[in-house]
Amino acid sequence: MKTTKPITHHLTDQDLMDYATGKMEESFALAAAVHVSMCDACRATLSSFDAVGGAVLDSVPDQQMSQGSFDKTMALIAALPDEPVTRKQPANLPDALAGYIGTSLNDIKWTPIGMGVKQKILKTGDTGTARMLYIPAGTAVPDHGHKGREWTLVLQGAFFDETGHFGPGDIEIADPSVEHTPTAAAGDACICLAVTDAPLRFSGLLHRLVQPLLRI
Repeated sequence: MKTTKPITHHLTDQDLMDYATGKMEESFALAAAVHVSMCDACRATLSSFDAVGGAVLDSVPDQQMSQGSFDKTMALIAALPDEPVTRKQPANLPDALAGYIGTSLNDIKWTPIGMGVKQKILKTGDTGTARMLYIPAGTAVPDHGHKGREWTLVLQGAFFDETGHFGPGDIEIADPSVEHTPTAAAGDACICLAVTDAPLRFSGLLHRLVQPLLRI
């Protein structure tokens, strides 16, 4: 997925380092992979980290492999299917999301959660939560804070809040110090990938009551 406007909100170098070294949980690694695929600057930074990591590995003394490692590896290769599995090329979403969604944003089976906003919770193997959000233009998400981290990556449309304006490829990184009211900008509906590692902290009573049902 290509963006037409410069991306101005990026992952930090520490986040990219954690992603490069495999320290990141699956849900956040998914958001990082999608952002990197859309952002030339972060992709270049990640490549430099990979190069440094490769140089470090080259300097490490050779290690003796455990007995039977080669035979086990060859057995795994032999067990692969004779014909490669072919998948349709994703149409309007980054490759990293294809395994979670399908080949198009149109494949998403949305669940309404109120005010025209819809969500799709993605299956990940960690304690974090990854979800797709569909927010109609001009619609505001209820004011909320955070008990942990929330990353919000824009795929289509845009949103704005107290911290700035976020368009396709931009990623907002929020922590317990951030309280905001994200609002979808005029134009196309805003479609985002949002990942969290703790429940949000809503200020309104109604939203707090339905929060467990919506898993947010």
